[in-house]
Amino acid sequence: MDEVIVIMITAPSVEVCRQIAGHLLADKLIACANILPAIHSIYTWKGETQDEEEALMLCKSRAGLFEELSKTVRKLHPYELPEIIALPVRHGLPAYLEWVLKETGF
Repeated sequence: MDEVIVIMITAPSVEVCRQIAGHLLADKLIACANILPAIHSIYTWKGETQDEEEALMLCKSRAGLFEELSKTVRKLHPYELPEIIALPVRHGLPAYLEWVLKETGF
């Protein structure tokens, strides 16, 4: 069985997250996306400290789709270097995990 993962993607706005999520859903690369509208990201970029308000999207998918998902996000994302991080789901409600797999074509 393919492993369920949660992918974290930051973006400059909720609108950008919605656009990306729509493409990922249409292509069956994710089963679900949750969008958190306001987070603060503090990081160093090109030698300068940045303090930005961003949106955070949490997507549920499966490990076998990560590379294709990542390529799709990079094409649609306005950032030069978007955050696209996958975390494994070690435990979860079995029926929910089965739903994620079903919705992503497994």
